[in-house]
Amino acid sequence: MKLGFIGCGVMANAMMGGIIRNGLYKPEDIWGADPFEGSREKTKAANGINVTDSNEEVIKNCDTVFLTIKPQYYESAIASFKDSIRDDQLFISIGAGRTLDYLNQQFGDKKVKVVRVMPNTPAQVGEGMAAACPNQYVTDEEMVRALEILRAFGKAEQVPENLFDVVTGVSGSGPAYVFMFIEAMADAGVVGGMQRSMAYEFAAQTVYGAAKMVMETGKHPGELKDMVSSPAGTTIAAVRELELNGFRSAVIEGVNAATEKSIEMQSAK
Repeated sequence: MKLGFIGCGVMANAMMGGIIRNGLYKPEDIWGADPFEGSREKTKAANGINVTDSNEEVIKNCDTVFLTIKPQYYESAIASFKDSIRDDQLFISIGAGRTLDYLNQQFGDKKVKVVRVMPNTPAQVGEGMAAACPNQYVTDEEMVRALEILRAFGKAEQVPENLFDVVTGVSGSGPAYVFMFIEAMADAGVVGGMQRSMAYEFAAQTVYGAAKMVMETGKHPGELKDMVSSPAGTTIAAVRELELNGFRSAVIEGVNAATEKSIEMQSAK
């Protein structure tokens, strides 16, 4: 079994790294195509895979192929290799706003097996969160294989396609909100006298640890918050101030804005 990537950008390299570290594929069994020589050389150096400037070469050599190009290049990229597609091949698409219906149209009269995926950038450190949805041609066995590959660089769940826009708002764009929160916490630490590097370490580790508690304890986030909030203590004082300044509402509105933008991008293509 051979694995291919059409596009060798940051996300593709993150995926390759996780897949190789977890032993799902050996470097020599992975192919990556990119029109830019610099991207190919960087990918070859980082992951030791086979690289080429030919999309068609990847298609001819691989059984499962990731489409890891920017959404605006999908039409031209697919046109460059669709005549070489075999019936047994599985395609995994990560293009934002590129629906299964859109992809089916690009492949024309071919009944191509496609899994649409919305990953996020923590895949770069093996802690990604991906939503996945198959088209009508993907078998249950092939979907299991796709999820196994996606879980090599984080968590992945099968999700109905009608939820992909809100998935984009929650997890696809979500890392940016968390980075802003960490930055704001660190700024407050600096105001209080901490060195900037120390403030970032304390803030980032706190967010990491808190997230791990949610994942590993199975407790409701509100219950975990209550466990920290002693009567008349420092935490409840901070929670009150955050609520007065619309903390939850700001987060909800941010997620909604990203969701609406995702919908808008689909209707604009």
